[in-house]
Amino acid sequence: MSASNEFRFFLSCDINLPVMFRVDRLEGSLSSSRSPNLGIDSTNDEGNAELFVECALYIDGAPFGLPVRTRLESSGPSYYWNELITLTTKYRDLTAHSQLAFTVWDVSRGKDQGLIGGATILLFNNKLQLKTGKQKLRLWTGKEADGSIPTTTPGKVPRHERGELERLEKLVNKYERGQIQCVDWLDRLSFKAIEKIKECESSKNGSSHLYLVVDFCSFEHRVVFQESGANFLLPSPIASTNELVIVWDPEVGKINPSEHKQLKLARSLTRGIIDRDLKPSSNERKSIQRILKYPPTRTLSGDERQLLWKFRFSLMSEKRALTKFLRCVEWSDVQEARQALELMNKWEMIDVSDALELLSPLFESEEVRAYAVSVLERADDEELECYLLQLVQALRFERSDKSRLSQFLVQRSLNNIELASFLRWYVTVELYDPAYAKRFYCTYEILEESMMKLAAGPDWEDDGFKSWQSLVRQTELTAQLCSIMRDVRNVRGNTQKKIEKLRQLLSGLLSELTYFEEPIRSPLTPGVLITGIVPSESSIFKSALHPLRLTFRTQSGGTCKIIFKKGDDIRQDQLVVQMVSLMDRLLKLENLDLHLTPYKVLATGQDEGMLEFIPSRSLAQILSEHRSITSYLQKFHPDEHGPFGITATCLETFIKSCAGYSVITYILGIGDRHLDNLLLRDDGRLFHVDFGFILGRDPKPFPPPMKLCKEMVEAMGGAESQYYTRFKSYCCEAYNILRKSSNLILNLFHLMAGSNIPDIASDPEKGILKLQEKFRLDLDDEASIHFFQDLINESVSALFPQMVETIHRWAQYWR
Repeated sequence: MSASNEFRFFLSCDINLPVMFRVDRLEGSLSSSRSPNLGIDSTNDEGNAELFVECALYIDGAPFGLPVRTRLESSGPSYYWNELITLTTKYRDLTAHSQLAFTVWDVSRGKDQGLIGGATILLFNNKLQLKTGKQKLRLWTGKEADGSIPTTTPGKVPRHERGELERLEKLVNKYERGQIQCVDWLDRLSFKAIEKIKECESSKNGSSHLYLVVDFCSFEHRVVFQESGANFLLPSPIASTNELVIVWDPEVGKINPSEHKQLKLARSLTRGIIDRDLKPSSNERKSIQRILKYPPTRTLSGDERQLLWKFRFSLMSEKRALTKFLRCVEWSDVQEARQALELMNKWEMIDVSDALELLSPLFESEEVRAYAVSVLERADDEELECYLLQLVQALRFERSDKSRLSQFLVQRSLNNIELASFLRWYVTVELYDPAYAKRFYCTYEILEESMMKLAAGPDWEDDGFKSWQSLVRQTELTAQLCSIMRDVRNVRGNTQKKIEKLRQLLSGLLSELTYFEEPIRSPLTPGVLITGIVPSESSIFKSALHPLRLTFRTQSGGTCKIIFKKGDDIRQDQLVVQMVSLMDRLLKLENLDLHLTPYKVLATGQDEGMLEFIPSRSLAQILSEHRSITSYLQKFHPDEHGPFGITATCLETFIKSCAGYSVITYILGIGDRHLDNLLLRDDGRLFHVDFGFILGRDPKPFPPPMKLCKEMVEAMGGAESQYYTRFKSYCCEAYNILRKSSNLILNLFHLMAGSNIPDIASDPEKGILKLQEKFRLDLDDEASIHFFQDLINESVSALFPQMVETIHRWAQYWR
């Protein structure tokens, strides 16, 4: 049954709870609604009135039980009771024509004049569903509520008198019951507009009516009226057509009691002594080994969970088994959870990559998350920096603001200024997320307080106060760069005029940016101190957002170049480049250097950030000026005796970098590749930029699986050359190395599940499964080599004239 067609409900006869509702408030002006024929002085001060509401239940037109009164309220002119009323009658006793009668009295006047008005409301609507949420009843002034059928004092506004206000209130009621989806920014605008409409309507009508607002209780599902006693269902008429009848099964999704009992018996703590000596049979050992190879995204079946629990004691020496075992635990069972935590602390110490899995949203236990942090403490600063972006995101899944993870990140940052700088920026960017702003601000405060207390020592050149100030000045610098961008964009004319304006600003009004009073730590590389901008070497890129290309002097006497962007969310680029950097590290650990270019990227806000500028040219530029990649490389690295007139080293660098990025763009599902976002450095290193589409998303139709263009293959001597064969060999080797670390990469992406990165936030689960798919974990190393070679061959054959339909489509991708 599709979720949209589901209708879950309770029967009123099954609800053994007393009827409850809340008398909220009185709306409208009391003096303007006084009945003149009651002889009440309408000029009398409303503040003297003392009101209460009398609530009575009527079943089939007859009073049922004793009426209940609210407390006195005399705070006028607005009267708020906000009082929960509980009747002695239960929901199961109600009939379809049950109604509540509300009468408002003023005890500050005589008996004859004390009646303000009354109204009645049926408890079930015309579909025989129990009414829930806020109900606004129009009072009949000067009349006591009449519970007869039909009533003479209906609280519902007559249909012909209903206007825009009644329609909006009905929608607000639906919204409060959760029947309209919440969209935070849109809701705030909508409620402001509704308030304005209310003000207009009240000024038009002069608040001539009084309304009583009552709030009926809501249940998990709708409540449908059903009389107590035998429930005879009429046989459904035989349909002339073959219609599909959907019947709701209330047992769907519930725990099977017999299965649950079997589980409890199997996991009984009295079996602990027996389980301790159990050893798996040959088949059970094979099953366990198969489970241990599952990726972290795989959900374990009931039998698999039972198998791991049964042999938990014999698995304690197998470190890979811990994360799988902790997934088997019924954390709601206190005794079982206690035993699991005892075993966890005695288990063989797990790897850092598995500790990252324990910080994912799947694990809520504070003890488990604290254990994961204790494992992370073994990682050195270089490795920790590789995962820092994800560890900051993992703070979303913690149980408290001052979590063990938060304290660990701060403590490690106190010994390393680079970690401190990145932690501060990663946390600052997340302050824009209203749901978690408080949590991230708490970590920011802890970092600030802890750093300020530090004295100068071997780990720090300056004391904590000066170091923190150098980090704060990074934010001041980015604010000034944003201001410059605004001024430059306002300049009319071509890019050259904007460049002139930039240099004029840096030399004139903002000359303090050319020589800083105190050196500032570079946000991209905090180990480097920058001392000012060189105006003559600073420029603007010719694009819609006009990014700045700035050259900074460094304290050591050199320069560093950065690109500053405003108006573009570069958090996705930051994630991809971080992954390229991590994969480069993993490949080098296996002695495979593919000459990748993991340039630095840092988001400094939701729509701004810095990128390291790498001197290079796009393939589009190179091909338009030099006709081929080969002739371009010949210009910089000529060698008459070398392959294609290029030095062997340069060609090898080109082939390796092509292989590295071919594998990485395939795994990460990088889309929207064209000759403008493939760049080539003078030494032959090719690299990709601009990662607006990842995890399989691509604005172009029919993207090939491998992002390899025809010109790259031609620069290797064509698809038949020995250099192309070497390229394929590097690809397959790199693919198998990265497959070994698939768990680490998947865990890092899982920690990003709550982030605001567009291609992850749209559907985190789907994105991670797409990533997992690319690793082909079902294949062994040899089979994966064949798979990847076929993938390359398919993609490359598409680039040359072989007019098979699919191949033709892929060939169009690069045009």
